[in-house]
Amino acid sequence: MAFTQADLDAINNAIATGAKKVRFQTHEVEYPSVNEMLKVRQLIKDELEGTGEPDGAMFAEYRGGY
Repeated sequence: MAFTQADLDAINNAIATGAKKVRFQTHEVEYPSVNEMLKVRQLIKDELEGTGEPDGAMFAEYRGGY
């Protein structure tokens, strides 16, 4: 699932108000703790900023020389 800015806004609002249910695009999630919500928020932020883990394999090519 690709996250959007709206998803980040939704989890930020939930954390700020103490709610544990968050609606993302087409589904609703209830988190067991605020700590779990903070982890998901960081995951969303990383994806939006492009700093998360790469989605697939990375290949390097070496052509010799200096």
